Amino acid sequence: MNILITGGCGFIGSHLAEKLLSIGHEVYVIDDLSTGSINNIKHLQTNPKFHLSKDTITNETLLSSVVDKVDMIYHLAAAVGVQLVVKSPVKTIETNVHGTEVVLKAAAKKKTKVLIASTSEVYGKSEKLPYSEDDNFLIGSSTLGRWSYACSKALDEFLAMAYWKEKKSPVVITRFFNTIGPRQTGQYGMVVPTFIKQALAGKPITVYGDGKQSRCFTYVGDVVNAIIALMEKDKTVGEIFNIGSTEEISIENLAKKIKKLTNSSSEIVHIPYDQAYEQGFEDMRRRIPDISKLSKILSEIGGFQKHGLDETLKLIIKSG
Repeated sequence: MNILITGGCGFIGSHLAEKLLSIGHEVYVIDDLSTGSINNIKHLQTNPKFHLSKDTITNETLLSSVVDKVDMIYHLAAAVGVQLVVKSPVKTIETNVHGTEVVLKAAAKKKTKVLIASTSEVYGKSEKLPYSEDDNFLIGSSTLGRWSYACSKALDEFLAMAYWKEKKSPVVITRFFNTIGPRQTGQYGMVVPTFIKQALAGKPITVYGDGKQSRCFTYVGDVVNAIIALMEKDKTVGEIFNIGSTEEISIENLAKKIKKLTNSSSEIVHIPYDQAYEQGFEDMRRRIPDISKLSKILSEIGGFQKHGLDETLKLIIKSG
């Protein structure tokens, strides 16, 4: 099968490309390297079934020519990371919304199946936990750039569902909850690689806010296996799936865990949100997915999550 991954040089995209190649697929990647890295896929470039176009997905001529060759599309290209979102809200909105628009438009011509990578951020400040796919969103004020990412990804979802309902163009939407693993960078505010890098260097581990906010972290390999399985099934079309762990941990305790696993002498320090990001920055206190819908679908392949948090952290630390 011929498969396109937009953003295939990114963290999740590169792991997906690696997996798809390993099971015999022909993989096409389009990535402008704005947040991805050529180093993530360097080991794949000698594979004759791997094809890379270094360009933006908004190059509609290029995108259409690649879409004509493929049987399905994983649309992962997006502006990611809280720091990038806060600093560049215009880029965030334009990249996420227009990028998804051109992908869906190109795919609709041949009714090519598309996976739209969304995010747990769309649930916003909702306190109804765990988050279920049919829950309402509670996104913050438009005066805070921090919410531009959540809003843009929510619009991506509405657009994808519109293409399915109106044009019968097959789509699957997945909401990722804090995916982690080797090759992830802390450059754009990702907490786990940031903490590990600080701990290994003996530098202060910087916890933003009071550290009581909690998240559920998921191994990238488990996420990749899940999205491949979802794309292989006809009954997932027009559906939305949470993809994440239900193993909750506070950011303060995450810092302590990483300090222990790395045998680090680093001190743990707290930095106020206003200092770390912007005045009036808002965060979600807890973010926990309801994965019953995903688990039911994936029961045929033995379930979803194979790696716990400790095992995942050890893999990341070992990878350097």
